[in-house]
Amino acid sequence: MAREFSTVGVVGLGTMGAGIVEVFARNGIDVVAVEISEPALERGRITLKGSTDRAVAKGKLAEADRDALHERVHFAVGLDALHSVDLVIEAVPEHLDLKQRIFAELDRVCRPETILATNTSSLSVTEISVATSRPNQVIGIHFFNPAPVMKLVEVVRTVVTAPEVVADVEALCARLGKVDVTINDRAGFIANALLFGYLNHAVGMFESHYATREDIDAAMKLGCGLPMGPLALMDLIGLDTAYEILDTMYRRGGRDRRHAPVPLLKQMVTAGLLGRKSGRGFYTYERPGSPVVVPDEATPPATASALADGARAIAKVGVVGSGTMATGIIEVFAKAGYEVVSVTRGMEKSATVCEAVKTSLNKGVVRGKLAETDRDAALGRISWSATLEHLADVDLVVEAVVEELSVKKALFASLDEICKPGVVLATTTSSLPVIDVAMATQRPADVVGLHFFNPAPVMPLVEVVRTIRTSPEATATARAVCAALGKTGVVCGDRSGFIVNALLFPYLNDAVKMLEASYSTADDIDHAMKLGCGYPMGPFELLDVVGLDVSLAIQRELYLELREPGFAPAPLLEHLVTAGYLGRKTRRGFRDHSHR
Repeated sequence: MAREFSTVGVVGLGTMGAGIVEVFARNGIDVVAVEISEPALERGRITLKGSTDRAVAKGKLAEADRDALHERVHFAVGLDALHSVDLVIEAVPEHLDLKQRIFAELDRVCRPETILATNTSSLSVTEISVATSRPNQVIGIHFFNPAPVMKLVEVVRTVVTAPEVVADVEALCARLGKVDVTINDRAGFIANALLFGYLNHAVGMFESHYATREDIDAAMKLGCGLPMGPLALMDLIGLDTAYEILDTMYRRGGRDRRHAPVPLLKQMVTAGLLGRKSGRGFYTYERPGSPVVVPDEATPPATASALADGARAIAKVGVVGSGTMATGIIEVFAKAGYEVVSVTRGMEKSATVCEAVKTSLNKGVVRGKLAETDRDAALGRISWSATLEHLADVDLVVEAVVEELSVKKALFASLDEICKPGVVLATTTSSLPVIDVAMATQRPADVVGLHFFNPAPVMPLVEVVRTIRTSPEATATARAVCAALGKTGVVCGDRSGFIVNALLFPYLNDAVKMLEASYSTADDIDHAMKLGCGYPMGPFELLDVVGLDVSLAIQRELYLELREPGFAPAPLLEHLVTAGYLGRKTRRGFRDHSHR
């Protein structure tokens, strides 16, 4: 039988500590909430009151339950107040020496059977435990912010943590209505080890002026369905906290360059630009602590007339290709009011594409998302062809043929001869260098990447890729077209993976390496990222959907371009692809899908 915890202590009443107090008190457990001074204690009281009052206002907590919750909390200054509790959780700032001092003092104050826990998100639980005479009773209980809302708890055992202590804490998590994943003491545990490599990479992208903060954040929200963009999330976490976590993980985790804090991060921390809490980080906020972003000198101007940016007028669009992407792109342009010329390699393929577009538009009508008249009008705007010569009078060409450089280069050389001057030539490649395609023409200034996401009619994001030869007018035209399609266009340079894949796939690769090292299971890693970070899918779910062969190919491209050891494809990913386990499409990937 797991032991019953009737009284717990919480040390440190910042945002996390106050949230942890609320979690316990909500679940009928008496809490001794401890701070270093009266003013700090009062701040903790105010934080707890604000959170519970908001829950009442939102109808998530009854007034009587809120009052009962507050009665269960006893506030005190100093650790001596914890002499009779069953469990203590420490939630003070991430400094090892501070935590070790507190644990040495708790060891003196608390009863011999009391479990001592740390909420650290990056420090070594083992190093904290050795400050006590009871390291077998020390454990990590890592809650996620905001603790009352987030379902995940990482339970971190050291090599000496007693099995019954682990079992007791797991039972406690279940009583609190949390999902726990139990793991060993390793830098960053699951969620932070995967999350912060990705966040750091995004900061590096911003530091190198590869894309704007707005475009990086929009790309990850719209392209991956994440609740927040990486730079906005850094501002929420606090840049000082993020720096400490990255620095600790770099030093403790084998000095992986993915975790070496980007220099800009240290500069911002030194300058006091800490994110929301200081009112300024990657973005500027209404006031310190406010979530409301206000314009600053880096905010892009509200889009005036696109033609004023030098964008060219587009009325007629050619789409070359007969696959899923081409079909979706034809539909998107036709629905937005453009005349579309669809070109495939033969009338048979044209008939297939035509049928696919009709089917998709009919689905829109059935679901009530499209009027019959609009469907008929969209179909009336499309002409079907099997010859490139019919693109002689279009204003924009979008190429969506197979991902082979030789095929694309040959096509662009033909388009260069056929299309009138001033036409923007766009490639939908997701992995090839756009400049290679552009240089197959005599007009590289007019060539851009327009990377639509699948399915094109649904996904709101388009990556607009400018090469070092692309003219500002061609980029402005591409952005204006995205806006006219009702899509968000994000502009970036011509680097492997652009924004989304360059940030997404190294994170997925890191997850595979974590599984390969037997640190955790695929289920627990997926739980951690969905419940701890609010991701719509866990990394292994996503890899199986995308296809392990596709994921490996993208990761190889990134590694070849950046030559960064941390980007080398995980051997486990290569082995699964070699074995033919490619994900859902072969009914076997990281999971067996044959019975689903």
